[in-house]
Amino acid sequence: MKAILTTELEVLIPFHDVDSMGITWHGNYLRYFEMARCKLLDEIHYGYREMLTSGYSWPIIDLQIKYVQPSTFDQKINVIASLVEWENRLKINYQVRDVVSNKRLTKGYTIQAAVEMPNNEMCFVTPPVFREKIAHLIDEQAVSNTEVSDTQEDSKDQSR
Repeated sequence: MKAILTTELEVLIPFHDVDSMGITWHGNYLRYFEMARCKLLDEIHYGYREMLTSGYSWPIIDLQIKYVQPSTFDQKINVIASLVEWENRLKINYQVRDVVSNKRLTKGYTIQAAVEMPNNEMCFVTPPVFREKIAHLIDEQAVSNTEVSDTQEDSKDQSR
């Protein structure tokens, strides 16, 4: 799946995030995902405060995480969050990579669904307020994809 928007967040693993062996406790990765997700949503101008103001909550309804290699105390990691689905739900993919080696340490995703706050009903289609927030991103991708297609067609025409 192609990402609609991607953001990155550098984190230095603090002492209080590791176990007695100096390895990051597995539950902390969900917090790192949350930090990157907040940054991603803020870049769309639809962070959690804006969500509340708009009348929707977006609880996580599914998540998956795979631990590839451990991270350790005082290690710099890069948490990458990419919005890959938005029409019926928000799916955000994550990668945690070592800053120095760029090796992947952890990967996963979260899925969030819109819930109308007044009646606590789940929406089966992403509300218009979120569609408006990302419309320019979708338009930019469509233009970008069209330019790529045009360039490919021009190349084919020149090779004929």
